Amino acid sequence: MLDAASFFDLADFSHREIFQGSEYVWDGLVNLKSYMKGLDYSSFRHEELQDGIPLKNHLIYYQGTLQSGENCSFSWDEVGKGKLSVIRDGQLLSGASVIMAGAVIMGQDIQLGKGVLIESGALIKGPAAIGDCTEIRQGAYVRGYCLTGKRCVLGHTTEIKHSIFLNDAKAGHFAYLGDSILGNDANLGAGTKFANLRFLPGNVQVRTDKSVFDTGLRKLGAILGDKAQTGCNSVTNPGTLIGPEGILMPNTTAGSGYHVPRKIIR
Repeated sequence: MLDAASFFDLADFSHREIFQGSEYVWDGLVNLKSYMKGLDYSSFRHEELQDGIPLKNHLIYYQGTLQSGENCSFSWDEVGKGKLSVIRDGQLLSGASVIMAGAVIMGQDIQLGKGVLIESGALIKGPAAIGDCTEIRQGAYVRGYCLTGKRCVLGHTTEIKHSIFLNDAKAGHFAYLGDSILGNDANLGAGTKFANLRFLPGNVQVRTDKSVFDTGLRKLGAILGDKAQTGCNSVTNPGTLIGPEGILMPNTTAGSGYHVPRKIIR
């Protein structure tokens, strides 16, 4: 009931080993730092990258190297469908990713997949691993130890810290996610906030109808199963687990604990 397989289909998630051998779904967050420290970031190097300073020019990531975007033309349409287009000297650079001028990178522990777009005004602090065809929009703040699958959206003025996005997970507008996990095709309505720290001392606990589980974590936000959704301006208390296809209605606060699949939280 509280294991990763009860929340997610991990078959196509390229980082599924982060959950391997885990008893509880939140163990993916327990493993996150050590897992990300073992990733290869060596190809994310370029003379125009200055720590914490906005890029002056577009960069592209192509065939395993960061390169200048000079003499390139771009088409930004439908990034999540793999239609980001980069053309240089008349040649289509298939699978190229783009970091737009004005984006801010802090640290060199960044890993990019194919077809990724990082818009002007986004700030990414490493470590971060960004999956194929993911879109990081203007004003997004990626605060470190963030891991995404394919075709994700990290949206405008959305702050994400120590969190995992499975494939097609989207936090498109004005959201906060700390110490949280979004399942495949999970979607957050605008203004969703995941609280991750209790007012009172002690670890975050997860309640079910039969028991109370001590997570061992001082901080734990929300975990949403595959195809779960939140409405606009919704809030979750620390340690909220929403099962697959669950719905948190707009302007609603979800209580801590486990909410069964397909439940509508009002």
